[in-house]
Amino acid sequence: SFRIMVSWKGIYFILTLFWGSFFGSIFMLGPFLPLMFVNPSWYRWINNRLVATWLTLPVALLETMFGVKVIITGDAFVPGERSVIIMNHRTRMDWMFLWNCLMRYSYLRLEKICLKASLKSIPGFGWAMQAAAYIFIHRKWKDDKSHFEDMIDYFCDIREPLQLLIFPEGTDLTENSKARSNDFAEKNGLQKYEYVLQPRTTGFTFVVDRLREGKNLDAVHDITVAYPHNVPQTEMHLLRGDFPKEIHFHVHRYPVDTLPASKEDLELWCQKRWEEKEERLRSFYQGEKNFYFTGQTVVPPCKSELRVLVVKLLSILYWTLFSPAMCLLIYLYSLIRWYFIITIVIYVLQERIFGGLEIIELACYRFLHKQPHLNAKKNE
Repeated sequence: SFRIMVSWKGIYFILTLFWGSFFGSIFMLGPFLPLMFVNPSWYRWINNRLVATWLTLPVALLETMFGVKVIITGDAFVPGERSVIIMNHRTRMDWMFLWNCLMRYSYLRLEKICLKASLKSIPGFGWAMQAAAYIFIHRKWKDDKSHFEDMIDYFCDIREPLQLLIFPEGTDLTENSKARSNDFAEKNGLQKYEYVLQPRTTGFTFVVDRLREGKNLDAVHDITVAYPHNVPQTEMHLLRGDFPKEIHFHVHRYPVDTLPASKEDLELWCQKRWEEKEERLRSFYQGEKNFYFTGQTVVPPCKSELRVLVVKLLSILYWTLFSPAMCLLIYLYSLIRWYFIITIVIYVLQERIFGGLEIIELACYRFLHKQPHLNAKKNE
């Protein structure tokens, strides 16, 4: 039964990504960890680029080996622009599939994701996400607010452009989450949704406000994702080799000066986008299963398909050779074995003791810039 449960494609995909992130965290990100204590903004600059080399790998595997087609309609991205990306959360894998879009239309090194804190502890993946300074949340606003504040202020202070992906729905669309969302809608006199969940606007409005204040925001990208054929809901689907045949992204770009100024209006603005998503997805799934009915055609990518293809092939080549090469080094040299073991211990302990690399990075930045502890506000 195990063989029916998983496919070799799926195992290959998950293992390649895992070993890449595991050895990458140790041998590519590891050597730069001390830089954090000397110059956090250099450390951030280098890390964003190192992590982006790995982000090309799932894109490359999905498209070249598993034939996943990505179709993007709507507004164009402006390459390198600083934005907040809001997206409906159809499956647990949406954030990964979005890289297929960003690789062509923007730069993967800019992307940061808000994601649940439990993912931090996964060896390899979790370490790399900490090193990438992703924003980990506990989904309790009073715990998350000051952390959001600190992270965003840090990005604004070091003038690091970012595209921050937020899922206002907070969780992926399943029968359970839909039922909870509809209960919430009933209690609060809101419209019930079939294709999306009720958005929670607190985090979104906070982030937009904070980035605006820090002059680190050019636009909001409102993205609708849809899967016309099969919907791989969880990691397990990928293990079984159930990769999406097609993924459709419909992009709406809202320049920052078109957004409402007040928090209340921004909340309503976000809810309005979700009403539109519901309608758009209904037309998508009940119609031709594409977004052409919007009257907006496929967006021409910023990068040529040849360049994208070269990046994908180089990525597969590099990451296929990287992990075995590192294993060989560990096997051959006792010094590298020691480095390997010590780095793993550091990754595990720093999270237990300090709560993650991004927390240490913030602390180093504050110490070096003698900023008063931003958490003083918490105690008011």
